[in-house]
Amino acid sequence: MKNFSVSPAGLIRSTFRHRHLIRQMVIRDVVARYRGSAFGIIWSFFIPMLMLAIYTFVFSFVFQARWRAGSESKTEFALVLFAGLMLFNMFADCVNRAPLQIVSNVNFVKKVVFPLEILSIVAVASSMFQMLISLIVWLSFYVAVFGAPPATALLLPFIMVPLTLLTIGVTWILAALGVYLRDVAQITGVLTTMLMFTTPIFFPSSAVPHDLQFLFVINPLATVVEQARDVLLWGKVPDLAIYGYMLAVSTFIAWLGFALFQKTRGGFSDVL
Repeated sequence: MKNFSVSPAGLIRSTFRHRHLIRQMVIRDVVARYRGSAFGIIWSFFIPMLMLAIYTFVFSFVFQARWRAGSESKTEFALVLFAGLMLFNMFADCVNRAPLQIVSNVNFVKKVVFPLEILSIVAVASSMFQMLISLIVWLSFYVAVFGAPPATALLLPFIMVPLTLLTIGVTWILAALGVYLRDVAQITGVLTTMLMFTTPIFFPSSAVPHDLQFLFVINPLATVVEQARDVLLWGKVPDLAIYGYMLAVSTFIAWLGFALFQKTRGGFSDVL
């Protein structure tokens, strides 16, 4: 069985060496999502606009929901909710697709020279493209309602770094496990749904009782969502200590996922 490099340097070299292939596969994946539809990629703009309109109507006009006490804005809740969902949906999309990532690309497994590790990178990049479209819709709606967003919104790419590393690490882990344990594909949807309701997307973390605050400590997505809202909506600079901790944890998970994938990929062809 061939040994594959598990070092971070090996990952960086592989990503740089196959950067053109990654770009082509990302474009192919994005186009494939809308192939055959009448409006094509226009759906990637229309769906976020429709969802944002629904959230605004339901939570602002029907439930009269307010994220902050004393707030008179009818659309603030929808913007806060959508900001959290943008990030969570990117993570959930990759996680839910990960268990079948290798199984559905058997032809790549049989090609010894194909770098299987880039499939997870392609999946994450494709989901990030979808999130970027949602972000454009969010920003357009924010500007139309409130005007220019706070200057701290420029810090969002830095907030995305830990989320991206975490997502790709989990994707590698699930992609490897999905080859050997087909049941993984059946439970990821349930797990992401559970994770959604233990992440402060529909409610602020301050609304959670003190005894249950530990759920946000062990849930890395909670911190990312909170920090994204801080920079996009409230004009707050993220706490550097917390950000550094998140970056360290997500980097470790990314390396752990890569190492597990590389250690197990030698047996993929035998199982498939």
